[in-house]
Amino acid sequence: QVQLVESGGGLVQAGGSLRLSCAASGSISSLNIMGWYRQAPEKQRELVARIASGGTTNYAGSAKGRFTISRDNANNTMYLQMNILKPEDTAVYYCNLENFYLGRSYAYWGQGTQVTVSS
Repeated sequence: QVQLVESGGGLVQAGGSLRLSCAASGSISSLNIMGWYRQAPEKQRELVARIASGGTTNYAGSAKGRFTISRDNANNTMYLQMNILKPEDTAVYYCNLENFYLGRSYAYWGQGTQVTVSS
């Protein structure tokens, strides 16, 4: 099992910044992908950014140029630096970890952290 705990959400004005953290514990494979997803009210959960254990990243179009995903493998922690925040970034942000073992994948989710951007 894997446990994921997010922190760093809050209320910020448009144009401001926030840094989210996700601390992972438990049975973490050396081959994994961690990611941030978000879900706004009445919308589907969507990918924000992902980072593989080897460091490869990919971003949703809305995040490119404003958000930066990073990870500290030694401490099993992932970060999302969010700059130039917009009201449309308001959502619950979820941490995700996908473990890969013997050709199979196992996905885990955190409880989410609220990000609210006021105009």
